Amino acid sequence: MRVLITGIQILLPFLYFCTIWAYARSFFSSIRIAGTLKTPLLISIIVVHAFYIILRTFVFGHPPITSIFEILTLIAFTITLVYGYIEFKTANSSTGYFILILPFFFQVVSSLFIKEGSEIPTMLQSTLLGFHVTSALLGYAAITISAVYGFLYLMLYHDIKSSQFGLIYKRLPNLEVLERMSFTATIFGFLLLTVAIIVGLVWLPRVLGVIPYTDPKLFGTMAIWLIYAVGLTAKKVVGWQGKRIIVLSMFGFVIAMFSMTIINMFFSGFHRFY
Repeated sequence: MRVLITGIQILLPFLYFCTIWAYARSFFSSIRIAGTLKTPLLISIIVVHAFYIILRTFVFGHPPITSIFEILTLIAFTITLVYGYIEFKTANSSTGYFILILPFFFQVVSSLFIKEGSEIPTMLQSTLLGFHVTSALLGYAAITISAVYGFLYLMLYHDIKSSQFGLIYKRLPNLEVLERMSFTATIFGFLLLTVAIIVGLVWLPRVLGVIPYTDPKLFGTMAIWLIYAVGLTAKKVVGWQGKRIIVLSMFGFVIAMFSMTIINMFFSGFHRFY
């Protein structure tokens, strides 16, 4: 079984490369075969990557959350999965290259350096913890995708304001569609972060006895949750839309990435990667 895990570990970066190649050629060159292959390749990579994660969990006896390189393969998978959902939901595949290039690089790094640790802390072998981390990573993946759509929105907005009607203008969806795609990803991310917070509040007392309310990671997570709660409320109640809501979404993404990296690795006590 470990040989199979190693084989899939080597295979995944090549699958991701083929997938982003198809999306890139379809976007930049309108090659027909690339347009035909890109969605089947996306589905294939989601299935293979899901099998890889399940297999690692079964063989090693814990969810792949015990090191930064295991976390990277989970992030790669969750971004791809959330993008696949959004592509299916919106029936628009023209932005796939800009999204999938991220999980490609994450998976390359993971495949190169991932290894099974000799001693795994008992608290990291919890199935409930695996559900908490998976929910959180799906939420962060959706936030990342929302930010990419926001970046594409601002690029297109600039080109339209500057009367530059080049490739970006011709191939990207219009501003309204990009805003809707970003909003869909934001809702997805907000709901999953909510689930992750609730599961974390259930799991922490079981492991630590008390909830460490002063941990910087908790402050960071709640700040992210509040930013998106304010944005979603403002859109629904006040009627915020367009550039204003996109900028708020991208601000939330910056805070999320700071929380996922700097706070996780240097300031958090129990969220630090092992």
